[in-house]
Amino acid sequence: MLNSVIVVDDEASIRTAVEQWLSLSGFSVQLFPRAEDCLAQLPKHFPGVIISDVRMPGMDGLQLLERLQGDDPDLPVILLTGHGDVPMAVEAMRNGAYDFLEKPFTPQHLLGSLRRALEKRQLVLENRRLHEQADLKSRLEGTLLGMSQGLQQLRRQVLDLASLPVNVLIRGETGSGKERVARCLHDFGPRAARPFVALNCAAIPEALFEAELFGHESGAFTGAQGKRIGKLEYANGGTVFLDEIESMPLVQQAKLLRVIQEQKLERLGANQSINVDLRIIAATKPDLLEEARAGRFREDLAYRLNVAELRLAPLRERREDIPLLFEHFARVATEKLGRVAPPLSGAQLAQLLSHDWPGNVRELANAAERHALGLGSPNIEVAPAGQSLGEQMEAFEAQCLRAALRQHGGAISAVMEALQLPRRTLNEKMQRHGLVREDFVERE
Repeated sequence: MLNSVIVVDDEASIRTAVEQWLSLSGFSVQLFPRAEDCLAQLPKHFPGVIISDVRMPGMDGLQLLERLQGDDPDLPVILLTGHGDVPMAVEAMRNGAYDFLEKPFTPQHLLGSLRRALEKRQLVLENRRLHEQADLKSRLEGTLLGMSQGLQQLRRQVLDLASLPVNVLIRGETGSGKERVARCLHDFGPRAARPFVALNCAAIPEALFEAELFGHESGAFTGAQGKRIGKLEYANGGTVFLDEIESMPLVQQAKLLRVIQEQKLERLGANQSINVDLRIIAATKPDLLEEARAGRFREDLAYRLNVAELRLAPLRERREDIPLLFEHFARVATEKLGRVAPPLSGAQLAQLLSHDWPGNVRELANAAERHALGLGSPNIEVAPAGQSLGEQMEAFEAQCLRAALRQHGGAISAVMEALQLPRRTLNEKMQRHGLVREDFVERE
């Protein structure tokens, strides 16, 4: 239950009396003698109620109400009025005030109005939170595409981890989308407005690694002309994504570990430490602990990076996502060119579902772009040691069901008619493939 209350009144005796009443009843009370002071210190999304006198020097209670309404129309404001101000207070309630109390008022009257206002505030904030979560979920579904159970679980994990101040290790094969997942962890969390800095550790020459990460002072080494801000310092307040972290030189691993532990760094050639606030997201293909046992990676750094781990399944383990991803990449390519992609034939779709996709999503995107450009069928070969015939048929059936559900907006009757299936059979197949009607209903 919310219990935060702000009291604004220029009379010290009123502020003191109200604070005593409310504190004895378990409320957290903050006092201000002027409306201007209240506005200057009011936190965004204040989780409580404002109690304000109407008549005050400078900005009065009605002006304060107007300002508060402009920032948050749902913030409850209770006005304290003298006898002559009652008509004014009634008008203020029409303009958004929650309630008014005529002086002198009893503690019971104040507490009753306050508790009702706090209950309303709690409902409003909970409703906002649910709407924000639904909006984030919808946006994430449009960024991390796929309907497989693995992708749905990954999206849930990303939403859970995005708001937590922990380092994350992402494991996955080349082309599986590790940087995209890292970007989502940043964009859907509290650091979204701060920098997102991505580095591929395998692409930085070892001789330049330290300067690239930590920066340098003028003259720190031969050729160091002028001061340079390193990537870690530039990302202060935001997120650093270190791809192929297993390629980082051991000497730099020790220095990165110190930055993570102390949240401080030093530029090359400098004696002064700089405070930094960083979230580290690292990506790797091999197991870092196995790399540590082989002497190629620091075990203590591996544990520091792997506070939470996300595993990205290769495309061959989530074949039911292939048609949706292919359609998306083809549509993006054709929109750039202002043309329409040729439709996929049944044979081409079977080819897509049978291929092992060693390059994962990156390879699929390339095949989709070639198809969109009219360069013939997707430039892939069927892997004979891939799925069995039964597995391929299951994947094809799942895609047909998904396409029909998407086409008809989740309308079961229309899907039954389109696929010529009785309801019981359709329900059984949807359940077997993990398909839920609500996922295809168009949102308003």
